[in-house]
Amino acid sequence: MFEAKVTVRLKKGISDPEGVNTLKALHLLGFETVKNAKTIRTFDLLIDRKNKSDVKKDVEQMCQRLLTNPVIHTYEIEIEEK
Repeated sequence: MFEAKVTVRLKKGISDPEGVNTLKALHLLGFETVKNAKTIRTFDLLIDRKNKSDVKKDVEQMCQRLLTNPVIHTYEIEIEEK
């Protein structure tokens, strides 16, 4: 059994309206020291496979087919045996 953690970020230059709105809200609440806010999505997946390389291949396909949009996202995969 393996746990895969996929972290998805917007590519540099892609607008992040949720991050911008969060920054504005933080400033309105008095948190003026916050200079930037970015949105990051994380998927934690528990995968029942025996081989770490097979898990990596599966998760890569998941990212390419569903979890990310390659035009606007970058992603990182971390895999740990459980």
